[in-house]
Amino acid sequence: MEKPAPTQIPIHELLTRRYSPYGFDARPVPPATLQRLMEAARWAPSCFNEQPWSFLVATSDNPAEYDRMLECIVEGNRGWARTAPVLMISVASLAFAHNGKPNRHAYHDVGAATADLTVQAVSEGISVHPMGGIDLEKARVTYGIPATHDPVAGIAIGYAADFNTLPEPLKQRALAPRSRKSADQFVFSGKWGQGR
Repeated sequence: MEKPAPTQIPIHELLTRRYSPYGFDARPVPPATLQRLMEAARWAPSCFNEQPWSFLVATSDNPAEYDRMLECIVEGNRGWARTAPVLMISVASLAFAHNGKPNRHAYHDVGAATADLTVQAVSEGISVHPMGGIDLEKARVTYGIPATHDPVAGIAIGYAADFNTLPEPLKQRALAPRSRKSADQFVFSGKWGQGR
């Protein structure tokens, strides 16, 4: 299913097609496709080329591992996320490898890698739904994430389900118009809050 963004000015079609669905159909994401998504993430920009991202991955063809990851997603997201054939948790390394100093850009860089992964997915007809709603401590304990790293977000990946197959509350959310702040609300010049 497609839900293109109503942009104010034209942008690349892959960006207008990107949206976060609330349901996925049962088709698995082929392993080679998943590898391409991870390759796209691999080439994201990062401060000092640190590449502070890691991704924990579970696919529905391994039910035990999939259920283990699903348990790290908060209940409010678990209902729709369980339909995705691929679940991930992104993780940030909190210190620079070259000097051990704190990397305050790590979360930004993990976001950039996730964005690259997402655009690659859209180019292949696959949808990605990142979510903040994960149990951070449960993820840390379940996967043995060290204190030098933070779990950042959950990610559901798959082929978007037809809106009409979604349960009613999710169907309404999926059908709601897409909206964003206008650029003059976040693009400033000269001083904070002052438009260009």
